[in-house]
Amino acid sequence: MAEENKASSLSGLTEAEAKEFHRYFVTGFLVFTAVAIGAHVLVWLWRPWLPSVDGYGLLELGQTAVNTLMG
Repeated sequence: MAEENKASSLSGLTEAEAKEFHRYFVTGFLVFTAVAIGAHVLVWLWRPWLPSVDGYGLLELGQTAVNTLMG
């Protein structure tokens, strides 16, 4: 078995391997963060977390309209 004389860190990665891993990790983190922000915006548009001055009354009005149209 040939012994390699390459410097490595505690993780066992060379500097080039560590930089490549870091690049993929940062890219994945940014994609995940963008998807999470997008999901939060969509949920906010669907049902705001903070009610307006009238509370969630508009949601009840919408439910009444759906019930009237459905039968």
